[in-house]
Amino acid sequence: MRAVLQRVTRASVTVGDRVVGSIGPGICVLVGISQDDTKDDMEYIARKVLGLRVFNKDLDMWKASVQDAQLEVLCVSQFTLYGKTTKGMKPDFHSAMKSDTSRQFFDDFVALLGRLYCAEKIQTGEFGAMMQVALVNDGPVTLQLDSRKFSYDAKDPEQAAKDAAKLATKEQRRSKFDKVIPPSA
Repeated sequence: MRAVLQRVTRASVTVGDRVVGSIGPGICVLVGISQDDTKDDMEYIARKVLGLRVFNKDLDMWKASVQDAQLEVLCVSQFTLYGKTTKGMKPDFHSAMKSDTSRQFFDDFVALLGRLYCAEKIQTGEFGAMMQVALVNDGPVTLQLDSRKFSYDAKDPEQAAKDAAKLATKEQRRSKFDKVIPPSA
């Protein structure tokens, strides 16, 4: 599961001519769900979203979370966070969870945020709709979250083996280069 968290002074989501979600000071979270995501991924991202200290407390920077400061959260489902752009010019979204199952996953994520914090302080966009997201980024502060940053390869042993072979090849090339031009100390 991936999220892009932005500290905002205000944010809103409009579908057509109707505002479907709106907050004052708080965080706007773009949420991407992969086909391999589980409840563990959901809980990890929810706790990070609510717990990251991106707000000031008194005069001290980075001392308060959205929950500590009692601010609002706007969550927007965004499958494009799983877009791959390595081949060709058209993004590939096959890693994103399909919409029939991701809708429930997203709803469960929003409900979890409400249970961990305060349901009245959580707003959302409209799942599956063409949305216009407007926000004023405060800082600017923008952070990328990924529940599996260090474990994606572990899910698929065949891919993990390919990646390990690529890494070994890179290390061999690097060691040959280091012999010719030793790294500076």
